[in-house]
Amino acid sequence: MATIAGITGNQFIQGTQAYLNNKYQYASSSHEIDHNMSPELIVKPKDKNDIVLALKYAKSQKIAVAIRTGGHQYSGASSTAAPNIQLDLKKTFRGPDDQAILEKDGRSFFRTSVSWSLGAFNAYLTSRKLFVPHGQCTDVHLGGHVQTGGYGQLIRSFGLFGDHVSSLEMLDHEGNSKEVTKATNPELFYAIVGGSPGNFGVLTHFTVEVHRDSDYKGSRGLKALYWYDSGTLKRLLDILVEMSDDVDFPRNYDLCVSVLSSSFKLLELWPELDGQMRKEHPEIYGENSIPFWPRTIVVYAQWVPFVKNDICNMAWFDRISEGSIFNLGVQQKPMSELTGDWIFRNIREFEHPYIKRTYLTKSTTLGKDNWTSWVTERINAIVEPEANRCWLSAQLQCVGGKHSKFVTNADNGTSYSWRDSTLVCVLDCFHSSSAQGRAEDWQKVNDNEGIGPEGIFSKQDRRVLWGSYGSFDLDASWSYYYDDRAKYERLQKARQAADPDGIFTPNLFCVKRLT
Repeated sequence: MATIAGITGNQFIQGTQAYLNNKYQYASSSHEIDHNMSPELIVKPKDKNDIVLALKYAKSQKIAVAIRTGGHQYSGASSTAAPNIQLDLKKTFRGPDDQAILEKDGRSFFRTSVSWSLGAFNAYLTSRKLFVPHGQCTDVHLGGHVQTGGYGQLIRSFGLFGDHVSSLEMLDHEGNSKEVTKATNPELFYAIVGGSPGNFGVLTHFTVEVHRDSDYKGSRGLKALYWYDSGTLKRLLDILVEMSDDVDFPRNYDLCVSVLSSSFKLLELWPELDGQMRKEHPEIYGENSIPFWPRTIVVYAQWVPFVKNDICNMAWFDRISEGSIFNLGVQQKPMSELTGDWIFRNIREFEHPYIKRTYLTKSTTLGKDNWTSWVTERINAIVEPEANRCWLSAQLQCVGGKHSKFVTNADNGTSYSWRDSTLVCVLDCFHSSSAQGRAEDWQKVNDNEGIGPEGIFSKQDRRVLWGSYGSFDLDASWSYYYDDRAKYERLQKARQAADPDGIFTPNLFCVKRLT
């Protein structure tokens, strides 16, 4: 394929080193071959006019366009195969006019482009004493993040990132600019915010309502580190499950437990560790002073007041911090600063391919069902052996309860599914080339014992679009990602209207257009 005439941004054709460098994304290590992540041409638009030219070219050639901002979707859904092309918007909209704070009727809003990373987005808001719930990976970019939800530490207290969207700016299949709101086009708004990322048009900017630090004075957070031990993990997960099983647990609290195998670059996650750990645990540091981190558990706990008389239960924090080898105590901080504390500064957990799982459950009997013992044993099976050539990054987080904003924001005009969930469990197993079978076998046991009619974690297979696994054919596996057939067919109708020629159908991981 030749480059597209008139485009002023960079274009990369197959067969060049520059193409290979720009083709790489998070899922390339694991799905480059089986999901055919090799577009015929990669276009890095300089502006909206470049995007319009690319869309018109695709339409004339009867090919499709994949849209990438950060490229972190676990299965590589923001890539495509030849003869299709990829639009990479990572640097397209980063000018002074692509971020703006707006005030209206006593409320604060932030208009932003899709091209910023979460790290940059968070820093901008923090400098202005503003915040919004969002995910925790610094290099994830806003385009895919807002369309797939934006799951993060503040999910119970404030809901999803996407719950805060008030306006979407996009280019449609004919290259026309559109502003989409719940009032002007409720079906398209519903479809874009939660339905099938990148399959309804090219999102360029959006506006979210943001919160002010001054409205949540007295917020507190704790980040604590523990040496990995199955007993410690079980104790912390018991606290987590007490919370998720209690439908009346106050909205004020958020809790996430992470488990990390040895060799994880912990200082990128937590720079403050270095000084104290050098003093108290010099055995971690080799002759060259480069630390080799053993297996660890990291906990993130937060409390935020919503009304004047809200009182923080400090005993909750005390139970959590018991036995930690490092923490800075429960810190009273503005919420905008706490959101920065929760960000993972690592670009990637481990430099290896992976077999990933993200499970959700609506169970409120995990304690009675002894799930914490089961999942501790499953985690221990992959973390404890020192030479199995597998590395785990796990996150377990409470999301539910009748006061949780993740739950109460259901039916708010977005299409995010599984709002009645109580807990999210992410088990990401990275592996060497020789240990792929071990990682696959470990996850098969998790699937077979944890999920299904007899599953100890969830009786229903519930998945999220950003953390997809298994079949790459979304139409064949729709029931894992959407609440019911009625929702899926509603999205199919929206796709048919928004993409009649299929130019936003770059791969199988798309809601199928209704025909």
